[in-house]
Amino acid sequence: MNKKKITILGAGISGLATAYWLHKEGFDITILETKSEAGGAMETIRENGFLIDLGPNSGLETTPLIRELADEIGLSEEMIYANESANKRYILRNNELYPLPTTPPAFIKTKLFSTKAKLRVMAEPFIGKSNDGYYQSMAQFVRRRLGQEFLDYAIDPFVSGVFAGDPNKLSVKSAFPKLYRLEEVYGGLVKGMIKGARERKQRAEQSKQSAKMFSFINGMQSFPKAIAEKLKERVVYECRVQNVECRMKNWNIRYEQNGVIKEIISDYVLSTVPAHTASKIFSSLDKEFVNHANDIFYPPVMVLYLGFRKDQIARPLDGFGYLIPSKEQKTFLGAIWSSTIFPNRCDDDKAAFTLFVGGARSSHLFEMEKEKLIDKVLHEFKEITKVNGDPVFVKDRMWQKAIPQYNIGYIEHENYFNKFEKENPGIFIGGNFRGGISVGDCIKNSETILKRVQSAE
Repeated sequence: MNKKKITILGAGISGLATAYWLHKEGFDITILETKSEAGGAMETIRENGFLIDLGPNSGLETTPLIRELADEIGLSEEMIYANESANKRYILRNNELYPLPTTPPAFIKTKLFSTKAKLRVMAEPFIGKSNDGYYQSMAQFVRRRLGQEFLDYAIDPFVSGVFAGDPNKLSVKSAFPKLYRLEEVYGGLVKGMIKGARERKQRAEQSKQSAKMFSFINGMQSFPKAIAEKLKERVVYECRVQNVECRMKNWNIRYEQNGVIKEIISDYVLSTVPAHTASKIFSSLDKEFVNHANDIFYPPVMVLYLGFRKDQIARPLDGFGYLIPSKEQKTFLGAIWSSTIFPNRCDDDKAAFTLFVGGARSSHLFEMEKEKLIDKVLHEFKEITKVNGDPVFVKDRMWQKAIPQYNIGYIEHENYFNKFEKENPGIFIGGNFRGGISVGDCIKNSETILKRVQSAE
C-alpha cells in the first residue's frame, strides 16, 4: 500500500477515472464532490418512459483504456455501440438535409458542395504550411487549406457539434491539435491522414473519424457512477472546496459540508473541476491563476430533449442526426436522433431527439424568454425534420457554463498551468479544459496524470 495521500477535486469522469487508476496503484485517495452523486456533466435521468442524457450523450472509443476501465468496474456487459446507421450524418443547406460524404466517391457525387468547392478541396495537398500556427483560428486554417465553402458547410457545423464553439475564435493548435499536427509534421491533411493512420495503429488508438461510438444501456452517467461505486466511501459528496494552501510541504484542503468547515492534509492534490471553479480554490497560491482560469470562456448551452410518436414523423430517421451551419441562421445548432443511435431510449412507438441551443456563436438567444425560444426551436425543428403535431414529451437542461473554449491564445493558458504546477509541486491541474474535452480525451488524460503522480514520488 502506497502511504501517499492524494485528494481529488471533482467526481466527474476525469476525476473518477484518475482516482480509479491511483487507487489501483495503492494510493490513499479521497474525492471531494459538490453534488450529491457522481458524474459531473454526465447526467442521465428516466422520465415518462424516456432515457435522457442531459450532458454528453455518447463517447468515441479512441483509446483501449475505455474498454479496460469498463471491464474492470464490471460495466462491460452494459457498454453498447451505436447503430450502424448512425454513421450517416446530415448537414442542413437551404433548408434541406444532405448526407455528409465520408468517402471520395460520395464527395464527388454529393450536392452538399458546389463543383468549385470540390475542386478547391482537391487542391489541399498543394497548399503550403502556415507561418503562425499557434495563433491561427480554425476558420483561418480551414479557409486556407480547404476553402470557404468547406468551412461554411462542413467545419462550421462540426465545430458547433463538438465544442458549441465559433471556428473564428477557436485555436486550431489547442482545440484540434491532431489536425494542426497533420500540417506541421506531414505538410498537409491528406498526406497526414495516410501516414498518421500507421502511427495510430502502432499506438493501438483510433482516430475520432473511425472510432466506434459507445454509450451504456442505462445512459452515460452509468460510467462515472460505476467507478464511484467501486471507490465507495472514498468519494465524499455535497462538499464545497473553499481553498488549498501549503502547510509544511503538504497541502491543506479546506471544504464545507452541511454547514461544517472541514480540512484534509494531503501529499498531492488533483483538481478536475471547471476552470472558473478552480480559480477560487487556488487564488491564495497565485493571483495570476485567477486571471488565466477566469479567462477561459464557457458558453451557455441549452439541451432540449424531445419525444414524438413515430407516426408524427414523415422522414426516415436513418442516421446520427444533423448539424446546422451558422449561415442557415437557425436558433439551434443541430439535432441528435437519440433513439435511432442507441436502444432502450424510449418506447418502440416513440422517437427521441436531443437538440442543442446557444453556444459560443449564439449565446444572445438566451436574452429571449425561455418559452418563446423553445417554441421557435420547435417550429424550426419540425419543419426541418418533417414532424407533424406537438411533442409528447419535452425536457430542457440549461448549462450556464457548458464547454471550455480553446480559443486563440489558449497556448498562454496551457503554458501558465504548466508553470503553476512546477512552482507548486504536488498540485496537478486536470479536467476537460486541459488536453481535450471529449470523454475519450478525459480517460486518456487520466492515465497521463497517473504517470505524472507516480513520477513525482
